[in-house]
Amino acid sequence: MAEKSIVTGQYVRIRQTPASVGERMLAQLIDWAVQAGYVALWIYLDIHLGTLLVILLVVLPALLYGLLCELFTGGQTIGKWIVKLRVIMADGTLPSLSAYLLRWLLMMVDGPMLGCVGVLVMILNRNNQRFGDMAAGTLVVKLRSYSKIQVSLDEYDYLTKDYRPSYPQASDLSLEQIDVICRTLDGDVEDRICQLSQKVQQLLGVERRETNDENFLRRIVRDYQYYALEEI
Repeated sequence: MAEKSIVTGQYVRIRQTPASVGERMLAQLIDWAVQAGYVALWIYLDIHLGTLLVILLVVLPALLYGLLCELFTGGQTIGKWIVKLRVIMADGTLPSLSAYLLRWLLMMVDGPMLGCVGVLVMILNRNNQRFGDMAAGTLVVKLRSYSKIQVSLDEYDYLTKDYRPSYPQASDLSLEQIDVICRTLDGDVEDRICQLSQKVQQLLGVERRETNDENFLRRIVRDYQYYALEEI
């Protein structure tokens, strides 16, 4: 199973392993069995309830099972807990209420009501996402990958204890601004690099130490990363 790289706001790379289609189907089958067993228990008890109580005590818990479990356990249902899976956002953070809700609502499309369309979508999807995941921006990952996050800092090996940033003002830049600088450097267009270096210099109000525009921008990015890593 291929790993998915997630880059956090501090430019730290986290590697997650998406759950396989088989693992997700197994977890879902367990959840359906739990839901069916819950309803069957009430039928077996043969407790005479009014219509409102049936809805409140039987129907709603069975229908809201997936949503409530994931919401209150941080992305797990009983099935996912047994198979060791968890729902997370694509950036590695925990999903919001709206993300959980969207996943749950689209289960009507992904699930058996429409012929388990979600299974086909997962098979054709690189990260084994169903429609609900793609709409909510979530992934289902293996718990062992999630709970034992491996952070790769190899690309920052130049940021040793002896590293001294040249431009402390770089820490004031936003992640979006750093992304623009990185994309410009990757594009390797000399005119754009020159124009951007002038804008960055004016924005930060710094006196350049580098005569080369590209070296100046790369130093700005490294200094930003230095201060970002200090916060970890």
